[in-house]
Amino acid sequence: MDAIDRKILAELQANGRISLTELAERVQLTVSPCHRRLRELERAGVVVGYRASLDPAAVDLGFETLVFVTMREATRETIAAFEDAVSAMAHIVDAQRLFGEPDYLLRVVAASLTDFQRIYDEQLSTLPGAFRLTTTLVMRRVVDNRPLPL
Repeated sequence: MDAIDRKILAELQANGRISLTELAERVQLTVSPCHRRLRELERAGVVVGYRASLDPAAVDLGFETLVFVTMREATRETIAAFEDAVSAMAHIVDAQRLFGEPDYLLRVVAASLTDFQRIYDEQLSTLPGAFRLTTTLVMRRVVDNRPLPL
């Protein structure tokens, strides 16, 4: 990966809907070599996808919580079952396995406190292998979806 590839990636992070012509112009290439580089970045798995960023409140999911999960045990089977269950829950929009305690950090969105309570009671509290769930409310997002520093 060279400086031009990094420029392409930076432009795509800023605007995933940029036209190929505009992208080529911004990185000072003609369209054909820019397109080849972009296809190679996609093929190599550097660019993993394109999507729209949505305002959670605008789609009635403005209530956000962080849930810290401490596991009862860390066997391969328990971890796999837990991670499969977490992956299947639509309201969990981010999940990270951590070193030390707690074992996981989950970011959960909901419509309201009542909606979150339902999600907690029906889904989160039934996660396989979970020993302790500790929840905190997100007051405000200060940094969100920041582009990688290329």
